[in-house]
Amino acid sequence: MLKYTRGFITPTLIDHFIVFLLNNYFRCFSFSWLQCVTLRCSALDDLSGQTCSALMFSLLCFFFISLVLAVTALNPTLIFIRLPGAVCIPIFLPLTVLFLICVSQSPEASVLQWPPPLPSTGQLWEPLAPVLLLGWIALHALLYMVPLGKVSEGLVLRDGTRLKYPINGFHGLCISGVVLMLLLGLGAPLGYLFELLLPLAVCAIAVSFLFSIYLYIRSFWAPSHTLALGGNTGNPLYDFFIGRELNPRIGNFDLKYFCELRPGLIGWVLINFGMLMKEVELRGSPSLAMILVNGFQLLYVADALWNEEAVLTTMDIVHDGFGFMLVFGDLAWVPFTYGLQAAFLVMHPQALSSLGASTIVVLNGIGYYIFRKSNSQKNQFRRDPTHPSVAKTIATATGKRLLVSGWWGLVRHPNYLGDLLMALAWSLPCGFSHLLPYFYVIYFTVLLIHREARDERQCRAKYGLAWDTYCRRVPYRIFPYIY
Repeated sequence: MLKYTRGFITPTLIDHFIVFLLNNYFRCFSFSWLQCVTLRCSALDDLSGQTCSALMFSLLCFFFISLVLAVTALNPTLIFIRLPGAVCIPIFLPLTVLFLICVSQSPEASVLQWPPPLPSTGQLWEPLAPVLLLGWIALHALLYMVPLGKVSEGLVLRDGTRLKYPINGFHGLCISGVVLMLLLGLGAPLGYLFELLLPLAVCAIAVSFLFSIYLYIRSFWAPSHTLALGGNTGNPLYDFFIGRELNPRIGNFDLKYFCELRPGLIGWVLINFGMLMKEVELRGSPSLAMILVNGFQLLYVADALWNEEAVLTTMDIVHDGFGFMLVFGDLAWVPFTYGLQAAFLVMHPQALSSLGASTIVVLNGIGYYIFRKSNSQKNQFRRDPTHPSVAKTIATATGKRLLVSGWWGLVRHPNYLGDLLMALAWSLPCGFSHLLPYFYVIYFTVLLIHREARDERQCRAKYGLAWDTYCRRVPYRIFPYIY
């Protein structure tokens, strides 16, 4: 596994480093938690409504995720730890979303504060939240069905057919922007989204669970050829998590494709704008840091929707079933954790110098350029492998060819490199006084390294000696001369 890794950071080194951090982090803070629970249980009057059971439940969840991550690092062949991961992740990740929002809105904004800030029942529920969330989903369902843009065909399915998909997500983004400007002109208090973050997240989590249950139940009436190969194991918990049906549809309305880029991704932009307007309410004008975060992330979402057709060849659409993993990721994880920087800046304003802002803009521009150029080259290669711009390839025994032209001749995953540079640029406007704004770039680094290791195993098994030749030709995985 290390044979063709010339950089000084190797997969095995990363595995041991992750396990080392997890073990020490868990030992340290589990002791602090237990000490805190002991002290507070002896003085119930000081709990201020936050019960010992809640503390112990949080500790239990922390233990489970530490175990899951440690097993993943030690044995990367278990992609989601099968049943343990399928049980723990649906419990822990929703709590993580709520925890991060609570921390971002607290004065300390410390992810290492134990016990963490626990919200009251009143902070978790607001009757307006489900109305807004369901209305937002309904709006984008309507825009999905509007005959705007072209219709494209997906890849060939197991039964030899191709599904058709409307390519109109960018139109949905533009129409959402117009609606937003109209609401702003009418005096709608868009800054109130800051107070609604927790209730909206709770509703999004609830919708994710209910929708996933519906998808799981309906999959038993689906034809066998429409089921995902990896989501039909017979284990109810795992199949619920990973998804049994590959492309669940109601008529021509594709549920997975709709959720992939519509309500959650565009909702991320809406939430960011709400944070900007909250800062305007508090300080009279948006800060340069807030403008940069909003601008960078709007560019990222607009790019995804402008190139919406490319999602039809991704693993999410082609391979993965539509279960809790994707539903929760699309509707709750993305909109409420990817934009933590904007939520953080509302309560913790940061001053940026012109030089600092310019440097961050350049970094984001470089990341975006690498990300877009490499993805364009990949999509061109998939459409026309004989095109001159992607002429350098390596033949394989399967009849397919491996791309070594352009950015793909520098590292094996240049799109990941661009993604990570942009993720860092999104966090830098928040300064270096807190860890919270860097949650996304840390999480995304771990995710992409894990994904790269998974791709490496699959490609080596599929292409054999040709993959060894490719690794010698392109020795670096993500970071040139490092990894």
